[in-house]
Amino acid sequence: MVDTRSKIFLNWDHVEELVHLLAVKITIKYPEITSIAGLPRGGLIPAVILSHKLNLPLIEIENISKNTLIVDDICDSGETFIKLHDEFPHAVFSCLHFKPHTSKFSPDIWVKEWDLNDWIVYPWEKKDSKTIQDYLK
Repeated sequence: MVDTRSKIFLNWDHVEELVHLLAVKITIKYPEITSIAGLPRGGLIPAVILSHKLNLPLIEIENISKNTLIVDDICDSGETFIKLHDEFPHAVFSCLHFKPHTSKFSPDIWVKEWDLNDWIVYPWEKKDSKTIQDYLK
């Protein structure tokens, strides 16, 4: 298991910049996207911001179609996306951060590759959030 002891704290300005960059990438690479679904918990907030930026409806997971963008904050192990991809193989999978060295899944689109083992703490998370090893204990 990867050792994840240090934390990187993002603020709202970081998130706004990441979502803006994701919106630009989506309009160029996936202009056919007609709806957005955010994954509870980490993907909901970026999905709402993205929904406003792109003027696209935010839908619930059970309404995903092939033109739906599924959003999460990070693709770390890839397990969440793997489960959803089995159910919705034609959806477009996206995230703010992608850890290719730990993930078993490659999203269709992401903003930043994160090659470090640091635990990213987003502004909607508790400052004392536990690292991944703590969640898996």
